Amino acid sequence: MPIEKGAAIQPAAGKLGVLTPGMGAVTTTFIAGVEAVRRGLAKPIGSLTQMGTVRLGKRTDNRSPQIQDFVPLAALDELVFGGWDIFADNVYEAAVHAGVLEPKLLEALRGPLEAIRPMPGVFEQRYVPRLRATQAKQGRNKMDLAEQLMDDIAQFRERSGASRLVMVWCGSTETFQKAGVVHSSLQNFECWLQKSDPEIAPSQIYAYAALKSGVPFANGAPNLTVDTAALQELARERQVPIAGKDYKTGQTFMKTLIAPGLKSRLLGVSGWFSSNILGNRDGEVLDDPEAHKTKEESKLSALEQILQPELYPELYSNMYHKVRIHYYPPRGDNKEGWDNVDIFGWLGYPMQIKIDFLCRDSILAAPLVLDLALFLDLAQRAGMHGIQEWLSFYFKSPMTAPGLYPEHDVFIQLMKLKNTLRWLRGEDLITHLGLEYYD
Repeated sequence: MPIEKGAAIQPAAGKLGVLTPGMGAVTTTFIAGVEAVRRGLAKPIGSLTQMGTVRLGKRTDNRSPQIQDFVPLAALDELVFGGWDIFADNVYEAAVHAGVLEPKLLEALRGPLEAIRPMPGVFEQRYVPRLRATQAKQGRNKMDLAEQLMDDIAQFRERSGASRLVMVWCGSTETFQKAGVVHSSLQNFECWLQKSDPEIAPSQIYAYAALKSGVPFANGAPNLTVDTAALQELARERQVPIAGKDYKTGQTFMKTLIAPGLKSRLLGVSGWFSSNILGNRDGEVLDDPEAHKTKEESKLSALEQILQPELYPELYSNMYHKVRIHYYPPRGDNKEGWDNVDIFGWLGYPMQIKIDFLCRDSILAAPLVLDLALFLDLAQRAGMHGIQEWLSFYFKSPMTAPGLYPEHDVFIQLMKLKNTLRWLRGEDLITHLGLEYYD
């Protein structure tokens, strides 16, 4: 939504409730991390909102405040947490099961983590075939399930004392889905919610409940979710910001770092082969072919958009790109991504790049959940609603206005994000032209 430069932003007064559908490895790492930072046990490394700066004015002005001092963000001490899951473990138990964080740290945080128990989640077996729910909502139809979620949201707001809420999807990847007639308008969507249409996935029910409740929503998985005409219509109607989709953490993050560099030097790419191994619940879910397809579609899109083969056919039109994901239980949350990149340079001479990224999935994702929660709350208080393209920095498949291609280049995405913050505070945008420093 267009807003006036430097428009007034409502203050971040009171508590901010962060609701997460899915309280597994990512959510528990996020909550435990915030609790650790609050207690001075760790640093919020990887969080732009907590450690990032933004340059203002000329380079010679030496004005680079921290982002959290430049825009009015909710303070970590004001965050309260809640969510849903299809497993009944409290956050401490779920964190122990996930095996991401060391037992010593978890033991130091045991009290506040044990106090957070997930509400029963919305579950439909066809969307996550590899999981079996131990607690799930029952209802007359899918609209009834949405209304139960809305009741949960209202009760959490009252119970926690939160003055504002955001919802960030941290649940599993759902089986592959394309938008259909049911998603074409809000009227159709609500009609088919009443009829429990099988094309309405659980993540869409959560998003509907959030938006109806005036709660900003971010989609951290490659699911269709709010990437539909129906829910975008609802976001505009209720004047609520939305963002997505699929956290950009591991292998795709590396691609959006490296591909812009190759393109900037006009080096050709003949092939890019990517393979992943990962364990934990995420890997188990992705072992299903249809869930794998959802993730694969998300992972494949970035390179084509960055390299623009239609503009550089001699360099990229014949590029072979393949992505493979393999479930490997011994690795747990510590996934590994291998990339083989076949490139060519001057006079067509071939070269290769090999990447082996041994990363920790939830450690990379947790600060993204924090930033998205804080920035969505900022957007809401600034009067922004609908798709928040300036948050593309965090996603593999950024949402855009219909007919507009997404920017995948992580450096362009970061510039877009910081320029949006400058715009919100009435500061000049940074172009990096630099001519003002020379005669």
